[in-house]
Amino acid sequence: MSDTAKILLVDDEPGMLRYIRTLLEVDGHKVDTASTGEEAVERVQKGLHPDLVLLDLLMPGIDGLQTLEQIRQIQSGIKVVMLSCVSDTRKVVQAIRLGAQDYLTKPFQKAELDKVIDQCLGTNQQNYGGEVEELSDDVFFVAASANMRKLRSQAALVANVDIPVLMLGESGTGKEVMARLIHKLSPRAHRTFLKVNCAAVPAELLESELFGYEQGAFTGANHAKPGKFEICNKGTILLDEIGEMPPSLQAKLLHVLQDQTFSRLGSRTVLKVDVRILAATNINIPEALANKRLREDLYYRLNAFTLQIPPLRERKEEIPILLKHFMSRMSEQYARAPLPFSPELMQACLDYPWPGNLRELNNFIKRYLVLGDEKLAINELRPKSDTAGAHFDPGARSAAESTGGLKSVARSAKDEAEAEAITHALEATNWNRKQAASLLQISYKALLYKIRQYGIAQAKSHKLSAGAS
Repeated sequence: MSDTAKILLVDDEPGMLRYIRTLLEVDGHKVDTASTGEEAVERVQKGLHPDLVLLDLLMPGIDGLQTLEQIRQIQSGIKVVMLSCVSDTRKVVQAIRLGAQDYLTKPFQKAELDKVIDQCLGTNQQNYGGEVEELSDDVFFVAASANMRKLRSQAALVANVDIPVLMLGESGTGKEVMARLIHKLSPRAHRTFLKVNCAAVPAELLESELFGYEQGAFTGANHAKPGKFEICNKGTILLDEIGEMPPSLQAKLLHVLQDQTFSRLGSRTVLKVDVRILAATNINIPEALANKRLREDLYYRLNAFTLQIPPLRERKEEIPILLKHFMSRMSEQYARAPLPFSPELMQACLDYPWPGNLRELNNFIKRYLVLGDEKLAINELRPKSDTAGAHFDPGARSAAESTGGLKSVARSAKDEAEAEAITHALEATNWNRKQAASLLQISYKALLYKIRQYGIAQAKSHKLSAGAS
């Protein structure tokens, strides 16, 4: 249970007020009470600073939502949990938008109240605040920054409200991770979760992928096939890169959102499903709406609640945790001892803007682990001007004069760095050229060309074998 706290309890029912107060005082909390929203606002205006407010939603006079809005105007950081005997989706969403931390439906058990208080007062932050929260074998969530902790709280709230959620953010920020978190925290957690990348599936195939088809619906349809919506019935579906879905298909998706019905391609039978729809995109929404790339009616259906995922450069508190966790996972995957992060390397990681976000950081750790060269890793993260300076040789002036100037020196340094990286990759993969090409993120043909260009094949020919290709 949490440490004792100062709690303001607001409820117009005397019996409920006494009951909840008793539950709170058993654990040693200091409880102030108010029987109306006006009284609660007045108490806060006069200087009451509770650690938490438990606020009834339905009250005479100003209701819970109005009370929530007013007390947060007075104390913006105040933590509020809404209480209600009815689960009104619209009001829950409005309460979240106004800043409520959580929502409890009456009647509730003491264990439920204790859990909410623990979460709101931060005493159980080890469960997800600043630590790794495993969602599946290869998916995890980290919330070490204030932004991500707030998003995690919102995800926990909206997970229990069966509405669409739209996740916005740059590529690689973790929108799919957020979707999986919502699914895990929802009542559908034990059901199917499916992701459909609308940008990866050709437009002409996406409709059959989502909605299925009947035998003979088109050339090659030799048998009927259910779509993702049928397979995901009772579960959660993530429509990733929703902005890439053709407008004609967006209209059919809109019907699914409105009444949960659709027809397979080539069928007149209407199928009804119960699917929680989550959507994600990195597009500029106002621009997409203006260009008719995204249907306005679909956007407003999907936008029942929006989560804006910040880029990694705006949540640098998470970088050390992510580095260590990725390293632990990669070392296990590649059967190698994890490499340390020196203060210099850690600082370089913190200073780097990570334009590719989590995806880029993951690939960086993979290269560092396999190549095992800290200097190379640090130089990779430095701005190009710094990298050039790091390779500066006092004898460069004479070298430049003898080899044709500064451009020649720069070319030589680049070639040397490339040759070194390729050699490291070949050694790390036991001279398997296909694996080395994958590690270096270049094509197999490009690797063979560079091996010949830098003479690596001739120098190491005894280590290369046809079978390694």
